[in-house]
Amino acid sequence: MKKILLVEDDPNLGMLLQDYLQLKGKFDVVLCKDGDEGLKAFSKDKFDLCIFDVMMPKKDGFTLGKDVRKINPDVPIIFATAKSMMEDKVEAFSLGGDDYITKPFRIEELLLRINALLKRISNQEKAVEELPTRFDIGNYQFDYTAQVISYNGVQQKVSTKEAELLRLLCLKKNDVLTREEALLSIWHDDNYFNGRSMDVFLSKLRKFLKDDERVEIVNVHGKGYKLLVN
Repeated sequence: MKKILLVEDDPNLGMLLQDYLQLKGKFDVVLCKDGDEGLKAFSKDKFDLCIFDVMMPKKDGFTLGKDVRKINPDVPIIFATAKSMMEDKVEAFSLGGDDYITKPFRIEELLLRINALLKRISNQEKAVEELPTRFDIGNYQFDYTAQVISYNGVQQKVSTKEAELLRLLCLKKNDVLTREEALLSIWHDDNYFNGRSMDVFLSKLRKFLKDDERVEIVNVHGKGYKLLVN
């Protein structure tokens, strides 16, 4: 049974969501009333997915998301909020959020999003097993499975999406990886918000690879990106 951490400060909505997801979705749902309580629960247990309300006392959902990412960079996170401003959506995806739902929403829609997200992750895990997992990038060694970039004996841990993006670049080394291909492969949607999120991950990868002047991730205008290794 998949385990979900639900952090919602509205007790009535929280209990409604918990009961519905446990009954209809067959999930084990742990409900917390604020960000502090949610972080304590996440630190003590293992969860397959998180749902964080954004506007909460003590610790808001975005801050909670940052703290959770420090503990586990891979667990899927869905942010829920009454705010629908573009800046909030951009921040949600920039933090490594996997989905965003605006209140008020239908509970059925939330369940569909949860199932789609868990299915997508499962399919990705199956697909990646068929492709190479170790790459030499100039003086760097990249282990996709371990999610580690090594340079002169020093290891840098990367997140799941950073690892997926770097592997796509490695598979297309010295060739163009189109923006649409990367977005559809990793996020399964090439919308604006996912595009902004990918830009953040690309910036991080450039920093990780900056110590070897022969290695560079360049923008190819109007097309996408290219991992150059001279």
